[in-house]
Amino acid sequence: MESASGAAEPTAASLDRAKARLSTWVAITVALLATFLGVCKVKDDNIVQAMEQAQVDKLDHWAFYQARNLREEVAKATATQLRLAAAGAPAERQAEYREAIASYERLAVDQAQKKEELRTQAEQDQKTYDALNYRDDQFDLSDALLALAISLLAMTALTHKRWLYWIALIPTAGGVVMGLAGLIGWHLHPDALARLLS
Repeated sequence: MESASGAAEPTAASLDRAKARLSTWVAITVALLATFLGVCKVKDDNIVQAMEQAQVDKLDHWAFYQARNLREEVAKATATQLRLAAAGAPAERQAEYREAIASYERLAVDQAQKKEELRTQAEQDQKTYDALNYRDDQFDLSDALLALAISLLAMTALTHKRWLYWIALIPTAGGVVMGLAGLIGWHLHPDALARLLS
């Protein structure tokens, strides 16, 4: 059957075949995205666990840093008190005071050194956390874009609008790229979008 313009009008059978093809494309795309999301989710969960561990380590190191700081200050104060007490002590007790003062001074130096090691460890824990958070942001962006893509694909399945399928491929591409960036460790991080979603 031809229209008044002379072009052949699509038959019901050809429209059904086109809808079936579109539905197949949508189904395959959703299945692939769901699989990709599952893989990303496993990796993201492992990264989140590592972030939590880095945060715990940082807090532990800072707490122990404070304990070392307190021990250093107590040792310094004790050494000062012993020096003041030694000034008025009899000559036969001066050696005991010198020995005790030296012991507390060594303790203060030891605690200061160990305190600095803990500070370095705590700062490294923060760097580890920040690096992991960078990758976690990539997975979060991937999740958001792929959720949008799946929603558009669902609308495509309902409306059978082919143009909507092609629009759905835009967030699909972005989500896949961000997911791959998180999986592979690419340096790709749209900061403005990450801030918007965080």
